[in-house]
Amino acid sequence: MRESMAFTALPRPARPAWFLLAFALANAGGVIGYLPLLTLLLPLKIHAVAGDARIPLLSLTAICGAVAASASNVLFGWLSDRSVVRGGGRRRWIAGGLVATAASYALVAAAPGAATIVAAVVLFQVAINAVLAPLLPILADEVPDSRKGLAAGLIALGNPVAALVSALLVADEALGDATRLALLPLLTALTLLPLLLLRGDAGAGDPAPATAPRLPRRDLLIAAAARLLMQLANAALSLYLLYVFESVAPGERPLVLARQVGTLLTICYLLPLPLALLVGRWSDRVGRRQPFLVAAGSVAVAGLAAMALAGGTTAAAVGFATYSIGSAVFLALHSAFALQLLPDPGRRGRDLGLLNLTNTLPSLLGPLLTWSLATPRDFALLLTVLAVLTALGTAAVTLVRARR
Repeated sequence: MRESMAFTALPRPARPAWFLLAFALANAGGVIGYLPLLTLLLPLKIHAVAGDARIPLLSLTAICGAVAASASNVLFGWLSDRSVVRGGGRRRWIAGGLVATAASYALVAAAPGAATIVAAVVLFQVAINAVLAPLLPILADEVPDSRKGLAAGLIALGNPVAALVSALLVADEALGDATRLALLPLLTALTLLPLLLLRGDAGAGDPAPATAPRLPRRDLLIAAAARLLMQLANAALSLYLLYVFESVAPGERPLVLARQVGTLLTICYLLPLPLALLVGRWSDRVGRRQPFLVAAGSVAVAGLAAMALAGGTTAAAVGFATYSIGSAVFLALHSAFALQLLPDPGRRGRDLGLLNLTNTLPSLLGPLLTWSLATPRDFALLLTVLAVLTALGTAAVTLVRARR
């Protein structure tokens, strides 16, 4: 099936280029708000608390957090829609979420046992989604379709910046857990501040003409299914990557491996960034996104297959790097792809909140798959299944036939 998206002249001037930079910085701040905690700091804390029972406890924590994140993202997306209708804009929800996120980090730091860790992470997920839910609707509101590919490429900046923060946090053994957890909400606030200080302009995007028919919801659902399948591997690896490397490097100290994984994450999130920007802008120019999505998804499948066959840390790192490049480009470009499929401009926050279930449901399903298919010493079967699911997600984007 072929996709055709013809971009039309803007009815009013677009936001200046520096707005895209402010948005990219804010998006990076949102990722800093959750990625270092969920990929490194939380697994380390749970390892210290639970020992050999770490996979069940981390899985339970992730599942409960994913349920909270799914519901709260839809809720805050809908609330931000209501704020736009009433003239208040979406930024106030981000500001409130920042305050709540800082409080939730304090609870995570103070949690002494399994039950309190689970409760603290649930509260954290509600708070951070008050920050995240309004962000992508701001992009939909204030950036025209003809620049969404470039904006999506800039979104890819979030993961490398957050991964670098993760690596720096675990680089110094003298830095205490409480200090690490206190720094993250501060960095998140600083990176979000420029966007919060900019006045909103919902008219800068591409409003649909009053006589234009709405795009079919079927295509958005297919695109959502493709992203969900792609995100299953991302959810499992972001949460259990430290344990994957423990399985191929038995006997290595957890903090030493955490440093190595933190460095690997930084490198693997930086590598796709120029490619995501190039591909995003290229797709803007040709007006088609699907061929690029299929190519990126195929690279991700190859990386997962290599990880499943890896017998040591070097091979696993190469496989993860390959997967990261394909996955990052796919997910960044998919954001632009999905934004152009939203059927109702007046309900972007709600629809993007529902689309965000493709990010949070994998956080629920990924731990269940890992719990069922992996052991602390063997992740090969899990990685094989994730490669198959990623291939299905890649194929699914070819079924979208929307025209804009």
